[in-house]
Amino acid sequence: MKITIGDVAKKAGVSKATVSRVLNGQYQHVTEETKQRVLAVIQELDYRPNALARGLKQNRTNLIGIILSNLRNPFWSSVLEGVEDACRNAGYNLVICNSNEEAFLEEEHIKGLQTRQVDGIIVNPTVKNKPLFESLIKSHYPLVLINRRIDNLKVDMVVMDNIYGARLAIEHLLSVGRKKIAILLYPLEGVSPRQERLEGYKQALSGHGLPIDEKLIKIVPEYKGSCKEAVIDWIKNGVCPDAIFSTNNVMTLEVLEGIQEAGLCVPDDIAVIGYDETVWSKHLNPPLTTIQQPAYQMGELAAQRLIKLIEAKRKPRPKVQVLAPNIIIRQSCGAKKEK
Repeated sequence: MKITIGDVAKKAGVSKATVSRVLNGQYQHVTEETKQRVLAVIQELDYRPNALARGLKQNRTNLIGIILSNLRNPFWSSVLEGVEDACRNAGYNLVICNSNEEAFLEEEHIKGLQTRQVDGIIVNPTVKNKPLFESLIKSHYPLVLINRRIDNLKVDMVVMDNIYGARLAIEHLLSVGRKKIAILLYPLEGVSPRQERLEGYKQALSGHGLPIDEKLIKIVPEYKGSCKEAVIDWIKNGVCPDAIFSTNNVMTLEVLEGIQEAGLCVPDDIAVIGYDETVWSKHLNPPLTTIQQPAYQMGELAAQRLIKLIEAKRKPRPKVQVLAPNIIIRQSCGAKKEK
């Protein structure tokens, strides 16, 4: 037999309106004793409100969409965990989409989610659909961007301090005596984390009075094997760095493979530091020093902010939340070299 709100009200000795207030967290006109009694009856009867009916009444579906640009990157597993936990705690369900860095797919997903009447969307943008985002903002559609910035958009964002993260990496390499530090990046193309990591790399070197050697900066295409080729090319052409800053965890394994294939060792010949902590970083030989991003927190904050936008009677001003990474020091950069 299906339990109704009337059954809860009758057993708790209150009106259906009071039960509804408790369910919706509106405790202003409910005493603490009444609130606890209603909650106890809800638990005892295992009462579960009809989500569809509640959604129709509130003009909401309690669905949130998230569009990511590359689900192959392990970083996004932690972000999704944070988003999902925040959604579940607030009574929302999550719809996950992957744009695979394709602008047309991103647009298709956004329009599809709107057709499904999701209450709001979190996006790691491809940064190629600015007019579409401008249109969403103009229509006051609840939207939060994560990880990547889009310039001159008045929109809520949760991003990382990538300049600081890159500086942490280079400062550590310099502290252990490395001077010829190379950096590998995927194409910049307006992708803010990549641009900021390159900027942080340059700032750290300049801050120590070291020149920026363009031969040590390689931007590689996003296909399998490109990073390994770049590393082998450095070594074969006599550029050979004494350290490599891998700016993406997907490329790090290829960097290590390239060094090994060239007959060199980490960290004796070349130190390596990766961006993003992964489950396998500490199990490599030698264990990998990494820049760890608060991925779970990014997802959690983005979802919490989106839910606030959805439920607010008056839309709050957009804000940008910036999270700081930290460094996990292991053995892949070696100890400080003796002079």
